[in-house]
Amino acid sequence: MRLNKLELRNYRNYLELQLEFPNRLNIFLGENAQGKTNLLESIYVLALTRSHRTSSEQELIGWQDDFAQIKGRIERKTSELELELLLTKKGRKSKVNHIEQKKLSSYIGQLNVILFAPEDLSLVKGSPQTRRRFIDMELGQINPVYLYDLAQYQQTLKQRNLYLKQLSEKKQTDEIYLDILTEQLVDFGSKVLASRLLFVKKLEYWSNDLHSKITNQKEALAIEYAASIPLKGESVEEIHSVFLAELQKNRKREIFKGNTFLGPHRDDLIFKVNQQNVQTYGSQGQQRTTALSVKLAEIDLMKEETGEYPILLLDDVMSELDDSRQIHLLETIENKVQTFLTTTTLNHVAGKMTVHPDIFYVQQGQIERKET
Repeated sequence: MRLNKLELRNYRNYLELQLEFPNRLNIFLGENAQGKTNLLESIYVLALTRSHRTSSEQELIGWQDDFAQIKGRIERKTSELELELLLTKKGRKSKVNHIEQKKLSSYIGQLNVILFAPEDLSLVKGSPQTRRRFIDMELGQINPVYLYDLAQYQQTLKQRNLYLKQLSEKKQTDEIYLDILTEQLVDFGSKVLASRLLFVKKLEYWSNDLHSKITNQKEALAIEYAASIPLKGESVEEIHSVFLAELQKNRKREIFKGNTFLGPHRDDLIFKVNQQNVQTYGSQGQQRTTALSVKLAEIDLMKEETGEYPILLLDDVMSELDDSRQIHLLETIENKVQTFLTTTTLNHVAGKMTVHPDIFYVQQGQIERKET
C-alpha cells in the first residue's frame, strides 16, 4: 500500500498544497512549529477520519475558513483509490472514488496507517485509556465490524449509565428498561472483547519476536489482556455468559453508584518482560523497547490480516531513541513499508539506510522538495 499523492486545502497552516511521493521514504525536514507534524497528521486523518492530536475538528480547519479538505491517491496491490475527506463545522464527509460513504466502517480500512510519535513511548507507562485507544484504533483498521460493535457498545453504555444515575436519584424506578440496556450492552461488549482478545494474542506473537531481536535474545515479551470480568473462555458465547452474570451480581452496587463498573471500557493491557510487569518494575529502557516492539509489530500484524503493508508515520520519534533502537527501527521498515518521517535533523537517518529518501523542507507551511 502506498500514498502517491496528497492534496490539502485549508488544513491547519496549509492554504493549498499538492505533494507527490514517488519514493518509499519521505522526510519532512524543518524546525519546530513549521507544519511538519500537520502534514503527518493529515495523512492520519485521511485514513481514520480523526486526529490523534485533538478531538476538535474545528482545530483542523484553517483559521477564518469554513472547511478543510484532504485528498489522497492510494495505490494498492490490485487497484488505485481516490480518497477524500471534507471537514466542516457541521461534521465530516468521506468519499472513496468520488462516492460518498455513509458508514464509517465502509471508509476506514481503505488506507491503513501506523503512527509512531514520542507519546507512544509512554504506551507502556501511560494510562489504561491510552492502551484501550491504541487497541481500538489499530483493530478498527483491520476489522471494520469491530468499529461498528464498539460504537454500539459505547452508545449503549452511555444510555445505561444515564439510566443507572436516574435510578440512583430515584427519578426512575422501572428496572425492566435496565434489563434491556444490560442485554444490549452484553451483546456488543462480548463481541468487542472477543475481537480484542484475538488481536492481543496476535500482537504478542509479533511483538515478542521483535523484542527478542532488539534485546539480542535476552528478553521475552508477553502481553496480557486484563479484563474487568473473570473470563473463562474467549468465544463470544462464553464471554456473554460471564459478562451478564457479573453485571447481575453487581446490579445493586451499580444502581447505588449510578455507573457501569464492568466491561471493555474498564479493561487494560499488561506488558511483561521475562515474566516481570514492565509497567511496574521495568526500567525506562525496557519500557521504551517494549513500546517500540509493539508499534513495529503492528506492521507485520496488519500485513498478515489485510494482505498489504500499512503506511508508517514517524513523528519526530528518532530523536527519542538511542542509536541501537534507531537502527532496529530503520532495519525493520527498510524495503518493507512506505514511510513518512518528520525530523529537525538528518543525523538520525544519514548512513543508516540504503533507501534514498525524498526530502521535503518545511518552513512556515511552505514546502520545497529535494530528491537525494
